Amino acid sequence: MCINVALYAPSGNRWAMTERGREALSRNAESFRVGPSSLTWQDGALVLNLDERAVPRPPKEWYPERLRCRIQLIPKAVTRRQFCIDAQGDHNWWPIAPLADISVEFEGARESWTGHGYLDSNWGLEPLEYGFEYWDWARGVLPDGRAVLIYDVNRKDKTRHCLSLTASEDGAISEHDKPAKSSLPHGFWRMKRSGHHDEGAAAEVLSTLEDSPFYMRSKLKTQLLGQPVELIHESLSGDRYASPLVKLMLPWRMPRRSGW
Repeated sequence: MCINVALYAPSGNRWAMTERGREALSRNAESFRVGPSSLTWQDGALVLNLDERAVPRPPKEWYPERLRCRIQLIPKAVTRRQFCIDAQGDHNWWPIAPLADISVEFEGARESWTGHGYLDSNWGLEPLEYGFEYWDWARGVLPDGRAVLIYDVNRKDKTRHCLSLTASEDGAISEHDKPAKSSLPHGFWRMKRSGHHDEGAAAEVLSTLEDSPFYMRSKLKTQLLGQPVELIHESLSGDRYASPLVKLMLPWRMPRRSGW
């Protein structure tokens, strides 16, 4: 099972990406609140308390179901390296905890579970679609215990930048030569996606977790650094995200609430 949580901080400019109004947001050195949901550092663990409405998924669900859960993520280590993913330093990425333990406890009939988790942060000085045409990102755990991370971007200036990293339990990050990659089957919206692999190997889609006009999340099976590995994989199209039609569709997945 995979759970993806994205919480967006308030910003002083008009490009802030938030679900609620500024009055619903608060933060300090150890906590961050968005409406009824929050995350807090407690004794070395990041604790998220979510209280939201899930997106309806007809025909199984025709109304926004209440979703309440507590997520606890305990990093093996916190890394210190941050990476520019564009040429100017306007877009940055920090793989904060490539290796972590996670527990998820739901209220109601949903099944609680434990597993391995991951924590990162992206921030920048301009909207994503200004800097990137497209990117593929992936993360998994190798049989030797290291996390493997791929961040492969096609920039608006027509250059490509690919980060191929491994992280150990002590937080040390190593850089590697960029792997080979090949195209994967498109989704319902004809979004392209590409999987990375060793030369002579191949990547395979095990399941598609999210399929939208500008973004896909998948689970892949591949081989990297001579080892078999399963990856959580993302593909994002900045060009598609820039479309006014796509922007009009966003409130279906990210409703705007001015109150709270």
